[in-house]
Amino acid sequence: MSDPFELTDEPPTAPSVTVSASTNVSEASVPYLQGLNEPQIEAVQAIDGPVLVLAGAGTGKTRVLTTRLAHILMNQKARPWEIVAVTFTNKAAREMRSRVASLVGAPVEGWWLGTFHALAARILRSHAELIGLKPNFTILDTDDQIRLLKQVMEGYQIDDKKWPARVLMGVIQRWKDRGLTPEKVTVEEGADFAEGTLNQLYTDYQARLVTLNAVDFGDLLLHCLTLFTGHPDILSAYQRKFKYLLVDEYQDTNVAQYLWLRLLANENRNICCVGDDDQSIYSWRGAEVGNILKFERDFEGAQVIRLEQNYRSTPHILAAASVLIANNEGRLGKTLWTGAESGEKVSVRGVWDGEEEARVIGEEIESRQSKGQTLEEMAVLVRAGFQTREFEERLITLGVPYRVIGGPRFYERQETRDTIAYLRVVVSADDDLAFERIVNVPKRGLGKASLQAVHHLARG
Repeated sequence: MSDPFELTDEPPTAPSVTVSASTNVSEASVPYLQGLNEPQIEAVQAIDGPVLVLAGAGTGKTRVLTTRLAHILMNQKARPWEIVAVTFTNKAAREMRSRVASLVGAPVEGWWLGTFHALAARILRSHAELIGLKPNFTILDTDDQIRLLKQVMEGYQIDDKKWPARVLMGVIQRWKDRGLTPEKVTVEEGADFAEGTLNQLYTDYQARLVTLNAVDFGDLLLHCLTLFTGHPDILSAYQRKFKYLLVDEYQDTNVAQYLWLRLLANENRNICCVGDDDQSIYSWRGAEVGNILKFERDFEGAQVIRLEQNYRSTPHILAAASVLIANNEGRLGKTLWTGAESGEKVSVRGVWDGEEEARVIGEEIESRQSKGQTLEEMAVLVRAGFQTREFEERLITLGVPYRVIGGPRFYERQETRDTIAYLRVVVSADDDLAFERIVNVPKRGLGKASLQAVHHLARG
């Protein structure tokens, strides 16, 4: 069985596609263009050169992106393995693969469609030795990252209560989001953390990762940048290979992702970024809305297309959102509109705290129930999981049945982490972190002294 992550010049399965005579064809003559509005068709057909698609919420941006990919294939502008389509979440990547497969009528396994991290990992596994790793390197989750940093901190006698490892790891990850390896971080940037030792902690943390043959999520892009800048021949090979780049949610890219895209697009300049400068909400995790604002400067001659017809919301909702967002200074600007009916007006209530908020919502639920609405028609949306507590307590008091959507993800559950740790030890004998996780799962009576003796023997 072939490795789907192996870099090859041929795809596992070549699709059977129908070729159109022109890249600028009418909606009536091409089935996959049916149902698209004029700006969407324009975005699909503008396949040569840099393109920025400013897509407001609910304007069909994912459909445009996947249809554009199909259009490139249908017109034989590139072969499947010469196109990169990248997004931010696994869910969005699965949806993109499903839509593309449906449009072209062929499986897309082995194509370069996925998240930034998945595609970067795929590249790194083909060149792992050049960055000091083996191709079967382990990708650590957040829990293992914290544990490893705590081990490094112990060597410097850093008090974890005064300087929590999670906080320090957050700073290190932001450095990685900016494309900064340890030697590029200035002394001043780390001076305010962990008694001025954070720069050295970062250096030692990275060294321990190499010893473990492991990377964290930030390393996937960071190591790719190191690979590309340190080995121009490899960068050139990927630049020639990837004729088209399609990027979803461009407003959420951080500096490392931005640099990764810039390097890959410098050869052919056929890059299409879809995003919304009004929806950049992830600055706390390194997202730079400036990336989308300076696209036209980065790619001279770029075409900008605006998708402004909203298919999701009512005019009242769009009007309220537009009035608020118009106050933003850092935006390129667009005016959303919809052909939908007006619907209910937006109601805004100010409350003192979470308990009062839950009480107001509880009263609204009871009021709507009395008017014949069912609970299945109601949902309470919260920004963070901890906010559900007040609502749950209030609904219990009112005797209103409810269901919480969300909770720990499958791969974040303890039993899942433990099972994966067993598999990691089987695959990689160097994975000390995985070994430490499962050595007493189930309980085997091994204490700290015994573990230290095992580590001493292993390193001897």
